[in-house]
Parts: sequence; structure tokens; C-alpha cells
Amino acid sequence: MATEKTRVTDLARMKAAHTPITMLTAYDYPFARIFDEAGIDVLLVGDSLGMVVQGADSTLPVTLDDIIYHLRMVTRARRRALVVGDLPFLSYQVSVEQALRSAGKLVKKGGAEAVKLEGGITMAETIRRIVEIDIPVMGHIGLTPQSVHRMGGHRVQGRRTGKAPGCRERLLEDATAVEQAGAFAVVLEGIPSELASEITQRLSIPTIGIGAGPECDGQVLVMHDLLGLSESFIPRFAKPYASVWKDSLAAAHSYIREVREHVFPGPEHCYHAR
Repeated sequence: MATEKTRVTDLARMKAAHTPITMLTAYDYPFARIFDEAGIDVLLVGDSLGMVVQGADSTLPVTLDDIIYHLRMVTRARRRALVVGDLPFLSYQVSVEQALRSAGKLVKKGGAEAVKLEGGITMAETIRRIVEIDIPVMGHIGLTPQSVHRMGGHRVQGRRTGKAPGCRERLLEDATAVEQAGAFAVVLEGIPSELASEITQRLSIPTIGIGAGPECDGQVLVMHDLLGLSESFIPRFAKPYASVWKDSLAAAHSYIREVREHVFPGPEHCYHAR
């Protein structure tokens, strides 16, 4: 397990050294401690919490205060990982000034060391201005969950040619725009592996893939997908490394049975006068 603190500048060195970057979402103290102890490079407090923690059907209802609340728990747990906070829907798109205030709150109130926002060419000036006030920015292009209604659902992007949003040539331009605006890394989500590989080779900043194949400079997963903590659906691009949902269900069944059969609590679980 690595013990030195991971900084934004370390990710560029990892790309240069061809050392894959590891990133996971986290939303609370215990799991952030586990992942940090394991040696994860980056912890993302993502707006994915709207779906996997709050039970919504998209990320759109998540507020800036929601992200700050979960950031505080994760940053208390973190010893070495870089902590990135998502800018949720409508916390940065209205104006550059709004984006600056929102990014500042994630750092000042939540303890984030960097922020992540969705969008390419259209968000380049916003990225540039946030970076100018010394807040590191991670970009996010391809399947951008905050654009779920425009995309007609969570659909793979970059399969069509052209410069319309979601097309191959547009995504190449988006990636370049994010880099030129000063982002220190960019998430590539839900795009063909071949396109992700081309973007990774073109950019000097690290690419972090999710559903974008093995040629990215790093990978990110939602912790619930990693741990098998979802009731049923597992995305095609995810690999569960545990079965926490099934194990938790079995534990709850055992607890209910033992309480009803007067097995728990036993003498060893009780306090006595002497």
C-alpha cells in the first residue's frame, strides 16, 4: 500500500510513467477509510450519490449542499488519497461567477482538493476561470449523466461521426478544449475503447476511464458497482469484486431468525451485575 499523499501533480507523473491511476467513488467515512487504507489514488465524491445513495433515477436532483455534506465525511477519513468533489447539475452552468462560487464552496466547506465538472468545449471558459483561482479541475466528457435528457438516456457516446454533441469528432474537440483550458485530468465515460485510446494518446493530461476501455491512463468505478452493493443492475463496464448486497441480506436474515428463535442475544452478549 502506498503511504505518501497523492497530489494533483502526481497524476501527471503517473501518466508519464505509465502507472495506471486508480479512482473510486466514496460517500461516507467507513468506505473512504477502507479505500484509502487499500491505497486508492483518488476518491471522488460524485453526484452519482443521487442514484446509489439517495435512490433517485438520475444525478439531476443532487445539490451542492449534498456534495459538501458527503465531502466532509470523506475528507475526515482520507489520509493519502486525492479527494475530488463533483459540481452537481445547475451549480456551475448558469454563469462563470456561479461556477467559481460553487467550486470555492466545495474546497472551503467540504475540504475537496479538486473539483470535477461535465462538459467540453462549452465548459472550457468555466474550467479556465476556476483554474485561474487555483482550484484544480478534472473534466468529464462522453456520457455525461447530467445530460441524460439530451442523450435520451445513459447511452454510449462517440459512435457516430460528426461535430454534433456526442459525436466522435466533437468528443475529440471536447477533450482538447478541456486540456487547453487547464484541467489536470479528464474522465472519459461511456465511449468506444478505440476513441478513448486515441484521446489518451493525444492528450498530455491523464484520462480516467469508466466504460471507456483499458487504454485510458486510469480507471474509476462507482463503489456500489465494485462491491456488488446494488440490488440487481450492474453496468456492462463494471466488475463486482464482492457481493455486499447478498452478504448483507443474508446477515439480516440470520439476525431476524436468531432474535425470533431467542438465540440472540446469548449470555456472551449480556451485561451482569457482577
